[in-house]
Amino acid sequence: MWLIEGRTANEVWKKATDILLKQETTLKGRNGDVYELLHAFVSVENPKQKWVYDRIPPMSIGFALAELVWIMNGKEQSEVINYWNPSLPKFAGAGDIYYGAYGKRIRSHFGFDQLERAYHVLQNAPESRQVVIQIYDVEKDFPMENGQPRSTDVPCNVCSLLKIRNGKLEWSQIMRSNDILLGMPYNFVQFTSLQEILAGWLGLEVGSYIHYSDSLHLYNYDANKIGVGQEREIENLDSLSLCKEESERIFREIYERMISLKDASISEQEIFSLGQLGAEYTAYNNIMLMIAAYVARKHHYSDMVEELVHRCRNEAYTYMWNRWTNKSVEQDR
Repeated sequence: MWLIEGRTANEVWKKATDILLKQETTLKGRNGDVYELLHAFVSVENPKQKWVYDRIPPMSIGFALAELVWIMNGKEQSEVINYWNPSLPKFAGAGDIYYGAYGKRIRSHFGFDQLERAYHVLQNAPESRQVVIQIYDVEKDFPMENGQPRSTDVPCNVCSLLKIRNGKLEWSQIMRSNDILLGMPYNFVQFTSLQEILAGWLGLEVGSYIHYSDSLHLYNYDANKIGVGQEREIENLDSLSLCKEESERIFREIYERMISLKDASISEQEIFSLGQLGAEYTAYNNIMLMIAAYVARKHHYSDMVEELVHRCRNEAYTYMWNRWTNKSVEQDR
């Protein structure tokens, strides 16, 4: 068992990669040899510091935020999220929907909205130890008898364990398998954000975030991308905490704007207009600006990109954006 602790996601990610690269590449994976840590517990003391700055290639801030909105809206349609990450089908398979879409699994797949039910349960019984948000569906996801996977998009995330202690929402994320380069940095954003959002619904502070990977791994051919990051970390000062009604309303509005933004015939002025959420909540205005900046860049509206990024008031976002664009990795996950 491995226990890796730190204050920020970036800190624990660096520690985990250092340990992982010291392992022998003895495991044969589907796509080649892999470094692997079995039974890795990663603890992030301050989940609001969710960004991994040291990933090479840099994370796509536009995709990460668009994916959060996609998840919060409980969607599975591939054409929407693929716009912000055209490489995604290489990892999750082609098709009109993503088989293991986390938002769909959490918010409707099992016949009810698990995030909403968790809110009601913890609101009425904050001492509860029974709140488990399930993602892995045994009937649909368990491999076939011949060992073949059911899909190219079987969820790596199994479940989330939620508890309230000392006025804070604690979140433990359980993963059957986790690629430290392609998956883990985005998983941090996905689930620490859900933790922060639900804490806001409940009027609570955010507690610690525990990320358990039963197989934390890195493919051998990606080893040269690890360990050449930045020394600088930027504090994320935005808060996603809102009451449930406002939170749900704003996430719906941003998703509707995303649908309009992906229109191939969209004009420069329309991108600018859709990028201005105009909400009283700075954190959500910043999310919308980054999502729209990605679209403006895709259309080569360089002045518009500069203006949208300039309007963003989250220094962590603009730093991530500048790292990503400087590396010219628009197609990277």
